[in-house]
Amino acid sequence: MLGILSAGIAPGIALLSYFYLKDEYESEPVSFVLRTFLYGALLVFPIMFIQHVLEAENLVKTEFIDAFLTSSLLEEFFKWFILFYIVYQHVEFDEPFDGIVYGSAVSLGFATVENVFYLVANGIEHAMTRALLPVSSHALFGVIMGYYIGKAKFTEGSKAKWVTLSLMLPALLHGFYDFILISLENWLIIIFPFMIFLWWFGLRKVKKAKILSAKHFNIPIQKTLHL
Repeated sequence: MLGILSAGIAPGIALLSYFYLKDEYESEPVSFVLRTFLYGALLVFPIMFIQHVLEAENLVKTEFIDAFLTSSLLEEFFKWFILFYIVYQHVEFDEPFDGIVYGSAVSLGFATVENVFYLVANGIEHAMTRALLPVSSHALFGVIMGYYIGKAKFTEGSKAKWVTLSLMLPALLHGFYDFILISLENWLIIIFPFMIFLWWFGLRKVKKAKILSAKHFNIPIQKTLHL
């Protein structure tokens, strides 16, 4: 059991540490990052309950609904709710890159508990695949969500566009991810190119968030490109 717990928790902690250390201007308090991670972890239980009810009542009629609504939109909405209604207003959220840190924290909290449950039920032999696919994808959905939340908070004028994108774009990408896994016979051929795209897209948001934070702190952009 200790091995399963370690294998289930390690990928989430490693990825969270990676994105946390990317914040090069004003590191966030570890206590609040871990609290956000815990919020994400606790989300597993209401989400599992709702998904169980939907399945028991036979309300999920198609694979498309399963992928884009009962899995992706439901999960991303709960994570977005925590990020927007709890973290967004917090005093520690004081630069654009913080959205990346807290977005990845809430997503990886959720992914870590989900991962532990899966490994307990199905065995530690799935640990590597789970780390490369579900845990990594959740981290990147959180990065993308956090980027747009950070952009919304520190952009002058109307914020509705960025707030909307912060929910809908991760939900859409999550939906495509789930749809590939549950509906395509040769999913392995498609999922790895999709994950490469997702990493490329997520890391672009990390780079852009660094530039936004540099502007926020009046650091020359040329300097940030070498950090």
